[in-house]
Amino acid sequence: MAARLLEGKFFAAEIKKSVYIEVENFKKNQGITPGLAVIIVGENAASKVYVANKHKACEELGIYSEVIRMAETISKQELLEQIASLNKNTAIHGILLQLPLPEALRNDEAELLKAIHPDKDVDGFHPVNVGKLATGQEHLVPCTPAGCIKILELANIEIAGKHAVIIGRSNIVGKPMANLLLARHATVTICHSRTVDLPSITSQADILIVAIGKAHFVTKDMVKPGAVVIDVGINRLADKKLVGDVNFEEVKEVAGAITPVPGGVGLLTIAMLLSNTVKAAVLQHNTKNS
Repeated sequence: MAARLLEGKFFAAEIKKSVYIEVENFKKNQGITPGLAVIIVGENAASKVYVANKHKACEELGIYSEVIRMAETISKQELLEQIASLNKNTAIHGILLQLPLPEALRNDEAELLKAIHPDKDVDGFHPVNVGKLATGQEHLVPCTPAGCIKILELANIEIAGKHAVIIGRSNIVGKPMANLLLARHATVTICHSRTVDLPSITSQADILIVAIGKAHFVTKDMVKPGAVVIDVGINRLADKKLVGDVNFEEVKEVAGAITPVPGGVGLLTIAMLLSNTVKAAVLQHNTKNS
């Protein structure tokens, strides 16, 4: 029997509905409109599309959105000054530095992300937020892994006591994903490029989360019958078709539930960014008035 399809549009709609209510209540009760600033450097075509989608989503939910476009030739110091200005701006509650940065700034990425105040770090990449997540004090959590958790929760998929296997150990998905699952009482295994006999491990997973950036990497022989498969990968084939890290057509015949690509986790990422922006606004208001 084919797997249950976990379509992102339904879960994203639920999150956005909740965020809209939070935004309206915050405006009504505190007289404050949550604000998000996105900094985009250079002319990366994919980044332009992502930023436009974020701006549109903010407008739909009543969140103030500011897009700051900077030339590819901008210096690290000028970018740090822009971030410092946004840190001080009380109308901006969330700051997002769109990645990837131009080649000349790639080596400065960690320093630039660290310059964003932890309370405005809606991407959840600041060392303070990473540390809080690792120690079980969820503050502002990276949007993609948070979206994966929302899919599981909104789909009423049990996490506690389950064996969750993550393929990929990135700071953006793999590592925070592991901490979020541990906090919900899963038994977690992280696999990566040095893992020996990967299929023997993935085939034990009740929940399999794949985030490695290799098209169709996971095949049906790597999946336990009835497992929940969350595909975070987005890859463009030679024919321009978008596919995930999971061979969807094969795996859907084995899995109990599976996310599609496109139309799966990606739709949750922006929804969770909006949720983080409102959360950041509330945190800053409470800190100011405590």
